Amino acid sequence: MNDWDLVSIGKVLAGCSICTAGIIMAAILLGLKVPNGPFLMFTAIVLTVISAGVIIIAQHQEERKVVSKP
Repeated sequence: MNDWDLVSIGKVLAGCSICTAGIIMAAILLGLKVPNGPFLMFTAIVLTVISAGVIIIAQHQEERKVVSKP
């Protein structure tokens, strides 16, 4: 396993996106005005979905390699 394979990158991206979305929501709940808040939330959601897709595809490819080895 490499140090930074696709699964690791996907997990880091998903974690950072979820944390960012949480911070934005907390700021909004505290009454702070967040410039471009809806756009930032949408971006965090899209990055989370993309990273989940990357994780699923990378794990599927790794399982394929294990099965195809003699």
